[in-house]
Amino acid sequence: QDGFLVFTEGLILSSYPVELSLPAAAVSAGREKDFELQGYGFEAAAEQLRTPHVVRVGLIQNKIPLPTDSPVAEQVAALHKRIEEIVEVAAICGVNVVCFQEAWTMPFAFCTREKLPWTEFAESAEEGQTTKFCQKLAKKHNMVVVSPILERDDVHGGTLWNTAVVISNSGSVLGKSRKNHIPRVGDFNESTYYMEGNRGHPVFQTQFGRIAVNICFGRHHPLNWLMYSINGAEIIFNPSATIGELSESMWPIEARNAAIANHCFTCAINRVGTEHYMNAFTSGDGRKAHHDLGYFYGSSYVAAPDGSRTPGLSRTQDGLLVAEMDLNLCRQVSDKWNFKMTGRYEMYAEELAKAVQPDFTPNIIRE
Repeated sequence: QDGFLVFTEGLILSSYPVELSLPAAAVSAGREKDFELQGYGFEAAAEQLRTPHVVRVGLIQNKIPLPTDSPVAEQVAALHKRIEEIVEVAAICGVNVVCFQEAWTMPFAFCTREKLPWTEFAESAEEGQTTKFCQKLAKKHNMVVVSPILERDDVHGGTLWNTAVVISNSGSVLGKSRKNHIPRVGDFNESTYYMEGNRGHPVFQTQFGRIAVNICFGRHHPLNWLMYSINGAEIIFNPSATIGELSESMWPIEARNAAIANHCFTCAINRVGTEHYMNAFTSGDGRKAHHDLGYFYGSSYVAAPDGSRTPGLSRTQDGLLVAEMDLNLCRQVSDKWNFKMTGRYEMYAEELAKAVQPDFTPNIIRE
């Protein structure tokens, strides 16, 4: 799925990493709890002065367990229960860092423009029930947890943000990253609820490596990936909620290209299922009023800086993808291709500074 074969001097080399042998208990639990489990490993060359820097990440994709018109508290509780089941298996597999899908504690209701009940899912990034739930998971399993939620920022007038909370394996809140790019396309009416993030491109130093979170629509913006990389990210997570009709053709390409361009690992996560809403809504695509966004197609995967990638998870089923990676590969690929060394960032910065001015004149040479 979504792979290709490279032809080199008559040899056919697979673009996929090696398949991991996962514990039998994990495989059995995945079957029992009805979610797909896959595991792959990326290797790096042995070095004389550096030992391997191996980390295991877990990507979780899932449907919402309850209908969208169920009571808010029951929906949140059901999602907490489902994620806890899958995280338990991630722990058996030795996962060090786990990331959930965008706005994982709720339906992706940002198509509707309705305020209630959807804004009731918003929580404090520091003190909310979901963060407390994730802190317990992190401490129990010695695992960094990346938890994308709808944040209510009571310090700033109850403002809503699309936010990823990063929780250390110690159980403490390490920090948060907010969605920088908000779609205004088709059914995605997200600016009704929150606007572009204001925290820039933070990178989080964890015990297992430097991570960043490029939330959903940011994957369409190459400079967004670049800035996380410039700030030192070795692994960039891309928790998303995106539908087949809109973006499936781009999905296998974007995170993979970003891994290559930025000499880092990228982790693309997408939810699965179709979510129906009681009240019909319209959008910018000219269709008649309808009751759902379409299908979320899953297909979560991990890409490496050398261009290799895992197969994607199922398009229809809940799943856990375990990826073992040697972060030494980031510098090894960088030393080979030198994109950072050969990048003309000073030139770009100078020209971009001019381009954003109201009186900008494009540099077009005419006869």
